[in-house]
Amino acid sequence: MSKRSTEPLLWLLFSAGGVVAALLIPALLFLFGLAFPLGWVSPPHYAHLAAVLGHPVSRLGLLVFCVLALFHWAHRFRYALYDGLRLKHLEGAINLLCYGGALAGSAVAGYLLLTPW
Repeated sequence: MSKRSTEPLLWLLFSAGGVVAALLIPALLFLFGLAFPLGWVSPPHYAHLAAVLGHPVSRLGLLVFCVLALFHWAHRFRYALYDGLRLKHLEGAINLLCYGGALAGSAVAGYLLLTPW
């Protein structure tokens, strides 16, 4: 019986995280980093943002965004260490550091987003 590789799943998470991050991060940075502080757009009130983030679907969407972005980082950083720094001999430690960090960050994000406020 042959051992199945997890590589296709990791590439799927990498590409999904890249797409989600490329679509959402620039918009969020523009709004919360420039448009609201400089007064170009009136910022939402705290009560409105709290109501939006209090909804379970919003929290789940934010959790998916965090998880995909973390796995995108993990896969990209893993290959930067493999190919860029030529550390292929440390494959086990690099995998543990990268994907373990993404799993730990996902667990923290899940705890913070899915516990009642």
